[in-house]
Amino acid sequence: MTLDTESPERKIWKGTMVLTVAAFITKILSAFYRIPYQNIVGDLGFYIYQQVYPIYAIAVSLATYGYPVVISKLVAERIAEKDEKGVTYILRLSLYVLLFVGLSCFSLLYMGAGRIAKWMGDSELVPLIRLISFSFLLLPFISVLRGYFQGNNRMTPTAVSQVGEQSVRVLTIVLLSYVLFRSDETAYEASAGALFGSLAGGFTALLLLIAYWMRRDRRGNMYIIKGNADAKTIICYLFLQGVTICITNMVLTLIQLVDAFSLLSLLMEKGVEDSHAAKLLKGIYDRGQPLIQLGTVIATSFSLTLVPLISGAKKRGDEVFIREKIDLSIRVAFSIGMGAALGLVCLIRPTNVMLFENDRGSLPLAILSASILFTTMSLTLASLLQGIGEEWIAVAGVAIAVVTKWLCNIWLVQVFGTVGAALATLLSYAVMALFLYFKLQKKMNTHFIKKQYMYPVVNAALAMVAVLQLYIWVTSRFGDSRLFAASQALFGVMLGGFVYIIMLLKGNLFSKQELSLLPFGDKLRLFLQKNR
Repeated sequence: MTLDTESPERKIWKGTMVLTVAAFITKILSAFYRIPYQNIVGDLGFYIYQQVYPIYAIAVSLATYGYPVVISKLVAERIAEKDEKGVTYILRLSLYVLLFVGLSCFSLLYMGAGRIAKWMGDSELVPLIRLISFSFLLLPFISVLRGYFQGNNRMTPTAVSQVGEQSVRVLTIVLLSYVLFRSDETAYEASAGALFGSLAGGFTALLLLIAYWMRRDRRGNMYIIKGNADAKTIICYLFLQGVTICITNMVLTLIQLVDAFSLLSLLMEKGVEDSHAAKLLKGIYDRGQPLIQLGTVIATSFSLTLVPLISGAKKRGDEVFIREKIDLSIRVAFSIGMGAALGLVCLIRPTNVMLFENDRGSLPLAILSASILFTTMSLTLASLLQGIGEEWIAVAGVAIAVVTKWLCNIWLVQVFGTVGAALATLLSYAVMALFLYFKLQKKMNTHFIKKQYMYPVVNAALAMVAVLQLYIWVTSRFGDSRLFAASQALFGVMLGGFVYIIMLLKGNLFSKQELSLLPFGDKLRLFLQKNR
């Protein structure tokens, strides 16, 4: 028999890293699968999928980032008090509450599918909305099981279920859409197959969690009787904290939801009389979503690894440590977000051709790519505010972004079409980032974005833009095929990234100690030492 000598803090840190890696893998898969999917079904099929996808994404967020986190906290408290009956009571009550939530959402979507499709401006979406409504029936069981395991500090079941869910989902979406579309089915029927893939992923996650549940260690008889937890407190906590935690992770989805409900009708009001043409324009515009998601995931993954450290320091009351790590997180998010945004803007045309077969919509895609800077900053700042216990400020930031997006869509789409929608997205994320930054600055009573930080980032960004603009100007003379565009885009990413990183390192934006905290930081630190 071996003794477990790991400290609780060490276990929590390891568990957090497991979930971070799983989240990174699932988000990468979520961004990449849309590219082959769009290539198979075209812009019309992509439009159809993107209209309904935000509804599914809300269910996934609730079952991944919202309710499991809340349930895990309640379970962990009972475990700390060695109250096994209390754990059973919490799980049972949580299941009942979430069954009510899941059934309510399912009923509203299934019975209200006609009205929702009408609001979206496309009555043919009714069967797809009804199909995706079934995902909310899986929500209670997945959330409770993940919450139980996370409360026991067993993060592997949650991580495996997330990766398994996304892997099966992506594989099913690509295969079914290919088979259906090549079988002369309509774009709507092919999209229904893709949405069925999302349900298949949810069932996979549930089956994996059940398998872990059957193999769990049983420490004693657990009877379903009321423990010392108050039902009203648990229910309020589930509703308030679950939604609060979830909303801050749903800002990208909610912005897409605004476009799903408003963009098609606004385009037709602008003068696009043919609904088919308007749907194609929306599908081309939707190409920007995987670009934003991919750029944001890569940028935020570096800075958000520090958030658990900040939460731990908050409990210890170590204000100096908190300020140092918040400062580092913001510098990482700002520098990488700036590089990802401007680099993609410069390479948007060959990237568009490489990923989506042609260069249609490159201007709105360039504007959407520029928003990567602000999405990165917004998500990082929201997580930092959560880390210091200011969740409601993060929620307010999301609400401001959604309202800004809606109002700017009404104003800008009728003037500029999809370019206006892209500008509205850019403005909404920018407003959110500024709001959250000033709130965080006020809470911590510290200026985090200083001139000595801005100069090396701006200098590196200008150098990268100059090199990439020259590179595009020279290489564009040699061909325009998709294969050439792919090589042009990929080499451009390597060239731009190399220039940007070198300039950042020479600008002394990060100290040697700070570099060691980042992925591949030790190698960057060695490079920095060799060049001094």
